[in-house]
Amino acid sequence: MEVLDALILGVIQGLTEFLPVSSSGHLELGKAILGDNSIPEESMLFTVVMHFATALSTLVVFRKDILEILKGLFQLKWNEETQFSLKIIISMLPAAIIGVLFEEELEQLFGGSVMLVGFMLIITALLLWLADKAKNTEKPVSYSNAFVIGISQAIAMLPGISRSGATISTSVLLGNDKTKAARFSFLMVVPLILGKIAKDLLSGDLTFTTENATSLCVGFIAAFIAGLIACTWMIALVKKSKLSYFAIYCLIVGIIAIAVSYMNG
Repeated sequence: MEVLDALILGVIQGLTEFLPVSSSGHLELGKAILGDNSIPEESMLFTVVMHFATALSTLVVFRKDILEILKGLFQLKWNEETQFSLKIIISMLPAAIIGVLFEEELEQLFGGSVMLVGFMLIITALLLWLADKAKNTEKPVSYSNAFVIGISQAIAMLPGISRSGATISTSVLLGNDKTKAARFSFLMVVPLILGKIAKDLLSGDLTFTTENATSLCVGFIAAFIAGLIACTWMIALVKKSKLSYFAIYCLIVGIIAIAVSYMNG
Protein backbone atom coordinates (compact mmCIF):
# COMPACT_ATOMS: atom_id res chain seq x y z
CA MET A 1 0.00 0.00 0.00
CA GLU A 2 1.29 3.44 -0.95
CA VAL A 3 2.01 5.93 1.86
CA LEU A 4 -0.49 8.48 0.48
CA ASP A 5 -3.20 5.82 0.32
CA ALA A 6 -2.42 4.83 3.91
CA LEU A 7 -2.68 8.47 4.99
CA ILE A 8 -6.05 8.92 3.29
CA LEU A 9 -7.48 5.65 4.61
CA GLY A 10 -6.13 6.44 8.10
CA VAL A 11 -7.95 9.77 8.16
CA ILE A 12 -11.11 8.08 6.86
CA GLN A 13 -10.91 5.43 9.58
CA GLY A 14 -10.22 7.94 12.35
CA LEU A 15 -13.09 10.23 11.39
CA THR A 16 -15.70 7.62 10.51
CA GLU A 17 -15.07 5.38 13.54
CA PHE A 18 -16.72 8.03 15.68
CA LEU A 19 -18.82 10.06 13.25
CA PRO A 20 -22.04 8.13 12.48
CA VAL A 21 -21.29 7.40 8.83
CA SER A 22 -19.84 3.84 9.01
CA SER A 23 -16.07 3.41 9.13
CA SER A 24 -16.23 -0.05 7.54
CA GLY A 25 -18.41 1.21 4.71
CA HIS A 26 -16.19 4.21 4.02
CA LEU A 27 -13.04 2.10 4.13
CA GLU A 28 -14.55 -0.24 1.54
CA LEU A 29 -15.53 2.74 -0.61
CA GLY A 30 -12.11 4.34 -0.07
CA LYS A 31 -10.27 1.17 -1.09
CA ALA A 32 -12.46 0.84 -4.17
CA ILE A 33 -11.81 4.46 -5.21
CA LEU A 34 -8.06 4.21 -4.54
CA GLY A 35 -7.86 0.86 -6.33
CA ASP A 36 -6.35 -0.92 -3.33
CA ASN A 37 -4.78 -4.14 -4.59
CA SER A 38 -3.33 -5.32 -1.28
CA ILE A 39 -3.35 -9.04 -0.68
CA PRO A 40 -5.90 -10.08 1.98
CA GLU A 41 -3.27 -10.56 4.71
CA GLU A 42 -1.82 -7.05 4.18
CA SER A 43 -5.28 -5.50 4.06
CA MET A 44 -6.22 -7.30 7.27
CA LEU A 45 -3.07 -6.09 9.03
CA PHE A 46 -3.78 -2.51 7.95
CA THR A 47 -7.35 -2.78 9.26
CA VAL A 48 -6.12 -4.13 12.61
CA VAL A 49 -3.61 -1.29 12.97
CA MET A 50 -6.28 1.32 12.10
CA HIS A 51 -8.68 -0.08 14.66
CA PHE A 52 -5.97 -0.09 17.31
CA ALA A 53 -5.32 3.59 16.57
CA THR A 54 -8.98 4.54 17.03
CA ALA A 55 -9.26 2.40 20.18
CA LEU A 56 -6.25 4.25 21.58
CA SER A 57 -7.81 7.62 20.75
CA THR A 58 -10.95 6.52 22.64
CA LEU A 59 -8.85 5.64 25.68
CA VAL A 60 -7.21 9.07 25.56
CA VAL A 61 -10.49 11.01 25.25
CA PHE A 62 -12.21 9.01 28.01
CA ARG A 63 -9.12 8.49 30.19
CA LYS A 64 -10.78 9.99 33.28
CA ASP A 65 -13.89 7.85 32.85
CA ILE A 66 -11.81 4.71 32.34
CA LEU A 67 -9.66 5.42 35.39
CA GLU A 68 -12.82 5.88 37.48
CA ILE A 69 -14.24 2.60 36.18
CA LEU A 70 -11.00 0.72 36.92
CA LYS A 71 -10.79 2.32 40.36
CA GLY A 72 -14.33 1.21 41.12
CA LEU A 73 -13.61 -2.34 39.95
CA PHE A 74 -10.47 -2.66 42.05
CA GLN A 75 -12.39 -1.55 45.14
CA LEU A 76 -14.63 -4.61 44.70
CA LYS A 77 -17.74 -2.65 45.65
CA TRP A 78 -21.18 -2.56 44.06
CA ASN A 79 -20.95 1.06 43.00
CA GLU A 80 -21.80 3.09 39.91
CA GLU A 81 -18.53 2.20 38.17
CA THR A 82 -19.04 -1.52 38.77
CA GLN A 83 -22.59 -1.35 37.42
CA PHE A 84 -21.38 0.55 34.35
CA SER A 85 -18.73 -2.12 33.70
CA LEU A 86 -21.37 -4.86 33.93
CA LYS A 87 -23.52 -2.99 31.40
CA ILE A 88 -20.52 -2.78 29.07
CA ILE A 89 -20.02 -6.56 29.38
CA ILE A 90 -23.72 -7.18 28.66
CA SER A 91 -23.57 -4.92 25.59
CA MET A 92 -20.59 -6.87 24.24
CA LEU A 93 -22.32 -10.27 24.25
CA PRO A 94 -24.36 -10.06 20.98
CA ALA A 95 -21.43 -8.80 18.87
CA ALA A 96 -19.01 -11.27 20.48
CA ILE A 97 -21.32 -14.22 19.78
CA ILE A 98 -22.02 -13.15 16.19
CA GLY A 99 -18.34 -12.43 15.59
CA VAL A 100 -17.27 -15.90 16.78
CA LEU A 101 -20.04 -17.91 15.10
CA PHE A 102 -20.17 -16.07 11.79
CA GLU A 103 -16.65 -14.67 11.36
CA GLU A 104 -16.09 -16.17 7.89
CA GLU A 105 -19.51 -15.07 6.63
CA LEU A 106 -18.91 -11.52 7.85
CA GLU A 107 -15.47 -11.36 6.22
CA GLN A 108 -17.02 -12.30 2.88
CA LEU A 109 -19.19 -9.17 3.05
CA PHE A 110 -16.06 -7.00 3.05
CA GLY A 111 -15.14 -7.76 -0.52
CA GLY A 112 -15.84 -4.40 -2.11
CA SER A 113 -19.64 -4.80 -2.34
CA VAL A 114 -20.41 -1.14 -3.02
CA MET A 115 -24.11 -1.92 -3.58
CA LEU A 116 -24.46 -3.45 -0.10
CA VAL A 117 -22.63 -0.52 1.49
CA GLY A 118 -24.99 1.88 -0.27
CA PHE A 119 -28.16 0.21 1.05
CA MET A 120 -26.74 -0.05 4.56
CA LEU A 121 -25.80 3.65 4.54
CA ILE A 122 -29.42 4.49 3.74
CA ILE A 123 -30.54 2.42 6.75
CA THR A 124 -27.99 4.33 8.86
CA ALA A 125 -29.45 7.60 7.57
CA LEU A 126 -32.93 6.53 8.69
CA LEU A 127 -31.70 5.61 12.18
CA LEU A 128 -29.89 8.93 12.60
CA TRP A 129 -32.94 10.91 11.43
CA LEU A 130 -35.20 9.13 13.91
CA ALA A 131 -32.72 9.62 16.77
CA ASP A 132 -32.31 13.31 15.99
CA LYS A 133 -36.06 13.82 16.40
CA ALA A 134 -36.13 12.15 19.82
CA LYS A 135 -36.43 14.34 22.90
CA ASN A 136 -33.45 14.48 25.24
CA THR A 137 -33.79 13.07 28.76
CA GLU A 138 -31.59 12.50 31.80
CA LYS A 139 -32.26 8.75 31.85
CA PRO A 140 -29.13 6.57 32.18
CA VAL A 141 -28.55 3.34 30.25
CA SER A 142 -30.20 0.38 32.02
CA TYR A 143 -29.14 -3.29 31.91
CA SER A 144 -31.89 -4.19 29.43
CA ASN A 145 -30.98 -1.13 27.35
CA ALA A 146 -27.35 -2.29 27.31
CA PHE A 147 -28.33 -5.62 25.76
CA VAL A 148 -30.56 -4.02 23.11
CA ILE A 149 -27.79 -1.53 22.26
CA GLY A 150 -25.46 -4.53 22.03
CA ILE A 151 -27.76 -6.10 19.44
CA SER A 152 -27.58 -2.92 17.35
CA GLN A 153 -23.78 -3.07 17.64
CA ALA A 154 -23.85 -6.64 16.33
CA ILE A 155 -26.01 -5.58 13.36
CA ALA A 156 -23.53 -2.75 12.73
CA MET A 157 -20.90 -5.36 11.86
CA LEU A 158 -22.39 -5.16 8.36
CA PRO A 159 -20.40 -2.79 6.11
CA GLY A 160 -22.30 0.46 5.76
CA ILE A 161 -24.15 0.33 9.08
CA SER A 162 -22.50 2.89 11.35
CA ARG A 163 -21.60 1.33 14.70
CA SER A 164 -21.67 4.63 16.58
CA GLY A 165 -24.73 5.75 14.64
CA ALA A 166 -26.62 2.52 15.34
CA THR A 167 -25.71 2.30 19.03
CA ILE A 168 -26.25 5.99 19.81
CA SER A 169 -29.52 6.06 17.86
CA THR A 170 -30.77 2.90 19.59
CA SER A 171 -29.86 4.30 22.99
CA VAL A 172 -31.55 7.65 22.31
CA LEU A 173 -34.68 5.95 20.90
CA LEU A 174 -34.84 3.92 24.12
CA GLY A 175 -35.15 7.24 25.94
CA ASN A 176 -31.62 7.61 27.27
CA ASP A 177 -29.73 10.87 27.76
CA LYS A 178 -27.92 11.77 24.52
CA THR A 179 -24.57 12.59 26.14
CA LYS A 180 -24.65 9.39 28.20
CA ALA A 181 -25.65 7.47 25.08
CA ALA A 182 -22.58 8.75 23.21
CA ARG A 183 -20.28 7.99 26.16
CA PHE A 184 -21.65 4.45 26.46
CA SER A 185 -21.42 3.90 22.70
CA PHE A 186 -17.74 4.84 22.49
CA LEU A 187 -16.67 2.95 25.63
CA MET A 188 -18.59 -0.24 24.84
CA VAL A 189 -16.60 -0.92 21.68
CA VAL A 190 -13.10 -0.63 23.20
CA PRO A 191 -13.01 -4.13 24.77
CA LEU A 192 -14.35 -5.65 21.54
CA ILE A 193 -11.73 -3.90 19.40
CA LEU A 194 -8.90 -4.90 21.73
CA GLY A 195 -10.21 -8.47 21.87
CA LYS A 196 -10.46 -8.69 18.08
CA ILE A 197 -6.94 -7.28 17.71
CA ALA A 198 -5.56 -9.84 20.19
CA LYS A 199 -7.36 -12.66 18.35
CA ASP A 200 -6.00 -11.56 14.97
CA LEU A 201 -2.46 -11.22 16.32
CA LEU A 202 -2.57 -14.66 17.93
CA SER A 203 -4.04 -16.29 14.82
CA GLY A 204 -0.77 -15.96 12.92
CA ASP A 205 -2.61 -14.87 9.77
CA LEU A 206 -1.16 -11.36 9.77
CA THR A 207 1.83 -10.60 7.55
CA PHE A 208 4.26 -7.87 8.61
CA THR A 209 7.21 -6.82 6.50
CA THR A 210 9.57 -3.85 6.60
CA GLU A 211 8.13 -2.83 3.22
CA ASN A 212 4.74 -1.94 4.69
CA ALA A 213 6.08 -0.50 7.99
CA THR A 214 6.05 3.10 6.76
CA SER A 215 2.50 2.86 5.43
CA LEU A 216 1.30 1.28 8.67
CA CYS A 217 2.92 4.01 10.79
CA VAL A 218 1.48 6.80 8.63
CA GLY A 219 -1.96 5.21 8.69
CA PHE A 220 -1.80 4.67 12.45
CA ILE A 221 -0.83 8.30 13.22
CA ALA A 222 -3.46 9.65 10.81
CA ALA A 223 -6.21 7.46 12.30
CA PHE A 224 -5.20 8.32 15.88
CA ILE A 225 -5.19 12.11 15.35
CA ALA A 226 -8.39 12.06 13.28
CA GLY A 227 -9.98 9.83 15.92
CA LEU A 228 -9.17 12.27 18.73
CA ILE A 229 -10.80 15.11 16.80
CA ALA A 230 -13.84 13.12 15.69
CA CYS A 231 -14.54 11.58 19.11
CA THR A 232 -14.51 14.94 20.89
CA TRP A 233 -16.55 16.57 18.12
CA MET A 234 -19.14 13.79 18.04
CA ILE A 235 -19.95 14.08 21.75
CA ALA A 236 -20.74 17.78 21.27
CA LEU A 237 -22.81 17.13 18.14
CA VAL A 238 -24.96 14.45 19.79
CA LYS A 239 -25.63 16.74 22.75
CA LYS A 240 -26.77 19.52 20.38
CA SER A 241 -28.94 17.16 18.29
CA LYS A 242 -27.05 17.57 15.05
CA LEU A 243 -27.39 14.00 13.79
CA SER A 244 -29.69 14.99 10.94
CA TYR A 245 -26.70 16.42 9.04
CA PHE A 246 -25.06 13.02 9.06
CA ALA A 247 -28.36 11.40 8.07
CA ILE A 248 -28.44 13.56 4.93
CA TYR A 249 -24.78 12.75 4.22
CA CYS A 250 -25.30 8.99 4.59
CA LEU A 251 -28.39 9.15 2.38
CA ILE A 252 -26.54 10.99 -0.39
CA VAL A 253 -23.45 8.75 -0.26
CA GLY A 254 -25.65 5.65 -0.11
CA ILE A 255 -27.61 6.68 -3.20
CA ILE A 256 -24.40 7.52 -5.09
CA ALA A 257 -22.84 4.16 -4.10
CA ILE A 258 -25.90 2.27 -5.33
CA ALA A 259 -26.01 4.25 -8.58
CA VAL A 260 -22.30 3.72 -9.28
CA SER A 261 -22.55 0.02 -8.48
CA TYR A 262 -25.58 -0.34 -10.76
CA MET A 263 -23.85 1.45 -13.64
CA ASN A 264 -20.70 -0.65 -13.24
CA GLY A 265 -22.69 -3.82 -12.89
